[in-house]
Amino acid sequence: MPGYIGAIDQGTTSTRFIVYDEHARVVGMDQKEHRQIQPRPGWVEHDPLEILDNAGEVIRGALAKSGIRGRDLAGVGVTNQRETVVVWDRRSGRPFANAVVWQCARTRDICDRLIEEGGADRFRPTAGLPVSTYFSGPKIKWILDTFPEARRAAEKGDALYGTMETWLIWWLTGGPEGGAHVSDVTNASRTLLLNIHTLQWEQAHLDILDIPRSGLPRIVPSSDAASWGPTSEDGPFGARVPVCGALGDQQAALVGQACFRPGEAKNTYGTGCFLLLHTGTEPVTSEHGLLTTPAYQFSGEKPAYCLEGAIANAGSLIRWLRDNLGLIRTSDEVEDLAAEVADNGGVYIVPAFSGLLAPYWRPDARGVITGLTGYATKYHLARAALEAAAYQTRDVAEAMNRDSGVMLRELRVDGGMTANELLMQFQADILDVPVSRPGTIETTCLGAAYAAAIASGFWSTGENPVSSWRTDTTWHPSMESESREAAYREWKKAVQRSLDWVE
Repeated sequence: MPGYIGAIDQGTTSTRFIVYDEHARVVGMDQKEHRQIQPRPGWVEHDPLEILDNAGEVIRGALAKSGIRGRDLAGVGVTNQRETVVVWDRRSGRPFANAVVWQCARTRDICDRLIEEGGADRFRPTAGLPVSTYFSGPKIKWILDTFPEARRAAEKGDALYGTMETWLIWWLTGGPEGGAHVSDVTNASRTLLLNIHTLQWEQAHLDILDIPRSGLPRIVPSSDAASWGPTSEDGPFGARVPVCGALGDQQAALVGQACFRPGEAKNTYGTGCFLLLHTGTEPVTSEHGLLTTPAYQFSGEKPAYCLEGAIANAGSLIRWLRDNLGLIRTSDEVEDLAAEVADNGGVYIVPAFSGLLAPYWRPDARGVITGLTGYATKYHLARAALEAAAYQTRDVAEAMNRDSGVMLRELRVDGGMTANELLMQFQADILDVPVSRPGTIETTCLGAAYAAAIASGFWSTGENPVSSWRTDTTWHPSMESESREAAYREWKKAVQRSLDWVE
C-alpha cells in the first residue's frame, strides 16, 4: 500500500494541502490565501474558480516539498468551510455566480419570510437548525432567484449545487467528465435541507425553499470505504488517488481532537469559534440556541451527533484590527499589545459584523465597542478583541451545559489563535475550567486525513495515531470568582447594546 495520506483543508481565508506519513507526521504542506469579496456591507463572496486553482497549486506544492508523487498517496480527504455554497453548470463546470460565504447576511429577507410564515424553529425538528442566514439552503435559493440562468438550468436538471467539499470533489474526480457529486453527512446537515434523523434530503424543505432536488449531491458517510472515485491522472495529483473522506471543518477538528466519546468537547479558534460537544448516536434537541448536527459517520456505522455553538467572528476581528484599522501590522502583534495592560480598561468589543450566531441568532445585531473613556488606549482595544473570543465561547458553553445537563469539565482547543497564550489563559479564567491544547493545533486537516485513512485501510480504527491524542499545554483558571462574574456581566451588557441595530 502507498505510504502516505493527503488532506485538503479548504478554509474561509485560504486553502492548504497536507501530506501525512503512517505516524500522522506532516511531511509536506502548502497553503494559499484567496480573496474576500465584499460587494456590500454584510455580504461576503468567494470566487470558486480561484479556490479551485489554489487547490491545484497547493496540492502540487505540498507534493513537491515532500518529495513524493501522487501515486504514493493511499487516499485523500477533504475538509471545508461548511455553509459556503456554489451553484454551477454540470456540463461546463462554470459557476453561475460567486460562492456565497457562510458569514454572508444577504439572505436575511428570505429568512425573515420563512420565520414570519412558520417561526424560527420551523425546521428544527427535522434539520436540527433554526432558520438563519448562516445556512446554505437559503443561499442556494438566493442564487437561483437572483440569476435567471441558474434557475433555468436547475429546472432542466443542468445545475448542480453544493458546499465547498462537493465543488472540489466533483472537479478532482472528473468534473464535467463524470465527477462524483457528493456531500458527506456533516456538510449536508448545514443546509436546512437534510433530515438529520434519516440522513436524506427532506422534500418538504425543498418545496418550501423552491429548490429542485435534481441539483443536490448524493449524501455519503464522512469516511466512505466505497470511495467516490479516483482523482484524474491529468489533475494536480498526476495519478488516480481515491477520494474517500470528507468532513465539515468543525467536525473534522472534533475527529482530529479524538472526541469520540459522549461528553467530550472541543473549540476551534479560527475565523470564527466553533464549540462542539459529542452527544452520542442519537441527536439531542437544543432549547438554548445551539445546533444539533451529525458529528461524523464512518462507513457501515451509525452516525455520531453533537451539539454545536457557532460564533461568526474571532480571528476575523483580529484581521479587522490589522486590515481595516491598521492597529497592527501582523495578527501576531495583537498579543504583545494586549499584554501591555493588566485588563481591558472597561472596553468590550462585540464583533457582530453581520449579526450574532449562537446562542443569540440575531441577524439584526451589528458590531459595537462599549465602555470607551479617555483612559482607553490601543492596548485596551487589542485586549478587548482577544477577550471577545473567550466571552463568546462562554456564552455557548453555558447554553451547552443547560441543553446537555453535563457541566463542562475541560475544553480541548485547536486552531491558529490557540498559539496566543494570553487568550488561552483568559479563556480558562472566564470559563473556570482547564483549557487543553494538543501538540498538533491544526487538527482540522488531521481529521480529514483520518477519515480518508480509515476508508482506504491506511489506518484502522484500533491503531490510528489520532487515538493517542496527547495534551501539549493546559491552562488552569486563576481568576477570582467575583472578578469573573463581574466581567461577564459587563460583556452581557455590551451584547445587549449590539442588538436591534438593523431595522
